[in-house]
Amino acid sequence: MYSTHSFMSNEEKRNSQQPLILAVEDHDDNLALIGYALESFGCGFICQTDSINTLVVAKEYQPDLIMLDILLPSLNGIEVVRYLKQDPLTCKIPVVAVTALASKQDKERIFEAGFDGYLNKPYMIDELEIMIRRLLCSKLESQSAFELCKE
Repeated sequence: MYSTHSFMSNEEKRNSQQPLILAVEDHDDNLALIGYALESFGCGFICQTDSINTLVVAKEYQPDLIMLDILLPSLNGIEVVRYLKQDPLTCKIPVVAVTALASKQDKERIFEAGFDGYLNKPYMIDELEIMIRRLLCSKLESQSAFELCKE
């Protein structure tokens, strides 16, 4: 089961400047926070709570970026990213680990599995924005959400 916000068809996505991000998180409060942040950054997003369906959703919607919790029921985030990176349809999509796992060994294991970035929970919204901007480069408007709020 997944919910979509700022839903775009594949054709609309191709014609839009707005990046599409798949956020995978099993805690509703964390999902609401990341959804709010992504929206404020000018991103379209899909919220997903089930790790098994994440693979299907990623293939179907071809997001520009995936924000993936590690500690998920069923398949954990490490297993999910390995499947994503092995599939020709999803192997080039950048994936960021969003997790409370913070030891050096955990971080090494996360990057060895194929993640492109890492955010430690709890994270600051500006850390999330920096990570997204780094991985999506020119797909976001040049002004940050914080700069826009100051105006």
